[in-house]
Amino acid sequence: METNTTTSYLEKIIASRRTVKPTSMNGRKIADETVQQLLQMADWAPTHGYTEPWYFVVYGGDKVQEFCTAHAELYKQFTPADKFIAGSYDKLKSQGDLASHVIAICMKRGSNPKIPVVEEIAAVSCAVQNMWLTATSQGIAAYWGSGGMTFHPAMQDYLGLGDDDQVLGFFYLGYTDEPVQPGKRLKPLSEKVKWM
Repeated sequence: METNTTTSYLEKIIASRRTVKPTSMNGRKIADETVQQLLQMADWAPTHGYTEPWYFVVYGGDKVQEFCTAHAELYKQFTPADKFIAGSYDKLKSQGDLASHVIAICMKRGSNPKIPVVEEIAAVSCAVQNMWLTATSQGIAAYWGSGGMTFHPAMQDYLGLGDDDQVLGFFYLGYTDEPVQPGKRLKPLSEKVKWM
């Protein structure tokens, strides 16, 4: 009986996980210890050959705004004048105004060259999903963004990553006063599965 209760609780958490944009967060702070719990759950992601390629840089408190400003300045510095958009700069600079923490999601390439890069990226994605589901279970709003300078070498350098490493995005955490939105899928599962 316990297994069924656990399974239904897990199903509820998975089905209620939502993307909540940082502009929908309310500025309330999450305890660093709680964020550490999320990271501990991330650390239980599957990993081929135990490479454990996830690497997270956590910004909390005043460091959130410091990071957002640095992100905006990197955008300004490395974007050609004819492609620079002031609104994009402003958005990057203020993106974390209502978030409690921002976590840079990185893949640090393992030392085993036989393991494909896509598997390392998949492992990091599983780690983020673990964090996200744990956050959902605690009423914490989350958003995985990959805009701005995410994939630019300047961000890789800013975060102190090596040539074979990758930045996969930024995970904004906070609380929201908005009700959980109903879930939706645009295609039926039958179109995404083929039984043989």
